[in-house]
Amino acid sequence: MPKSSSVDQNLHDDLRSPLIPSAAVAAADGYSKQKKVTMDQMLEKYCGDFGWWQFSHFVLTSFAWALEGIHTMIMIFADREPAWRCSTNRLCDSTAKSVCGLEPGSWEWTGGAASSTVSEFGLICGQKYKVGLVQSLFFAACMIGAGVFGHLSDSKLGRKGSLTIVCIMNAIFGCLTAISSDYWTYTLFRFLSGFSTGGTGLCAFVLATEPVGQSWRGVAGMSTFYFFSIGIAALSAIAYFFQTWRSLYIASSIPSIIFVILLLPFIHESPRWCLVRGKVDEAMKIMRKIAKSNCKHLPDDVVLALDSEVNDDVPDSQSVSKEALNGSLLDVLRLPLTRFRLFLAVVINFLCSVVYYGLSLNAVNLGTNLYLNVALNAVAEMPAYFLTALVLDKLGRKPLAIGTMWFSGIFCLAGSLAKGDGTWKLVRMVCGVLGIFGMAGTYNLLFVYSMELFPTVVRNAALGCATQASQMGAILAPFVVVLGGGIPFAVFAFCGIAGGLLVIYLPETLNRPLYDTMAGMEEAETKKPSILS
Repeated sequence: MPKSSSVDQNLHDDLRSPLIPSAAVAAADGYSKQKKVTMDQMLEKYCGDFGWWQFSHFVLTSFAWALEGIHTMIMIFADREPAWRCSTNRLCDSTAKSVCGLEPGSWEWTGGAASSTVSEFGLICGQKYKVGLVQSLFFAACMIGAGVFGHLSDSKLGRKGSLTIVCIMNAIFGCLTAISSDYWTYTLFRFLSGFSTGGTGLCAFVLATEPVGQSWRGVAGMSTFYFFSIGIAALSAIAYFFQTWRSLYIASSIPSIIFVILLLPFIHESPRWCLVRGKVDEAMKIMRKIAKSNCKHLPDDVVLALDSEVNDDVPDSQSVSKEALNGSLLDVLRLPLTRFRLFLAVVINFLCSVVYYGLSLNAVNLGTNLYLNVALNAVAEMPAYFLTALVLDKLGRKPLAIGTMWFSGIFCLAGSLAKGDGTWKLVRMVCGVLGIFGMAGTYNLLFVYSMELFPTVVRNAALGCATQASQMGAILAPFVVVLGGGIPFAVFAFCGIAGGLLVIYLPETLNRPLYDTMAGMEEAETKKPSILS
């Protein structure tokens, strides 16, 4: 009898088990019925590519670009050589082009010794090279900072966390620079400022553009540089009211403090970063906020997934946190496809930067009011940004990059051939203006282009590497300019034309998705007949 009862119980359990599934099986079955979509698909179908949420988030985040413009170009005013005048009628030639041949004590700085670092630290005559040294070290630090914060923003710190840190560092180092007691202390704090400044624009760019849908991403990315120009124009106004270099550094640090306190609390973390870090619930919360703000409806049965998971037929259980995906430059270098793209992006960004910064140094030397010059040059770049953004999604990234680099290169070549004074001097000036007009558009475009060439998991690391190459170009540009004659124009022409030729080997990214993982990108890209398409 006990044996018969045991058999009946086992039979009862066998009949009951398929009718009443376990909680784990039910959860897995429920998740399998949810529709998995990629970030780009969710934005396009349910949340909106570029609604009010993306617009406000983009504007708030992009103000960090203005901070980078201020902290970078402040050297124009702080390290300038101020005007001088004779303090005595004897042993002083007021028509002399330099004070180096004048008797000490026979002249004085018009605005006083505190007007710039040159006058206070005596960076004239045989010490003049120190002005270029501190500027080169600043750009070298930018290069290091771009790589460091590019990696940190892809890892645990995230886009917003990294942006917060660099803005705080900018404010602190800016104020410390103002209390420098000597030249080498000043150089140290400028180096540290460059380290933090190098990561500012990079983190802000990625954070501002990643929540934007595919159809608007190009225009949004190109528009970030307007804020850089706005920052330079604002710096001109700040420098006009704060004439001494110490007060200028303090005044220029205040915008960073305002940004951290008043704007950063309203900026969200990138949902793409949350997704690749395994924070699916957090990413979905942000996507629901986007949909609600854009007056869209995001169905409950739609869930974010990595591009490599969308076509995965194996159901996995939903959880608060999935395994975080990590990526680094080593991952970029391991894959031949991304390794080749990174090489091209680095070289092209380097060549573009040499031309952009080199021509900028020539363009500002108009012999008129310095404050007005800097403001006008900042405003003059805006038409290039506008026109490039206008045709970006019509012509594509690749043809536009080639065209703008060749446009700049051709006019630089013409400038190198225009020798002599009089009319030829005017021709060289026009060639320089048109050259920087074309390269300003390229410089802007390359941020968008470089971002779209790499998946989310390594995007900031790769973009940081390309930004480092740009800083190398910025370091080299002043040395090219001092060669004088037609040589600088010839070098810029070579860089522009060679850069355009290299772009030919990059793929077109227009209307193609932003991949999340290396595997997802490799699977999709290897289906194409050639990476040159």
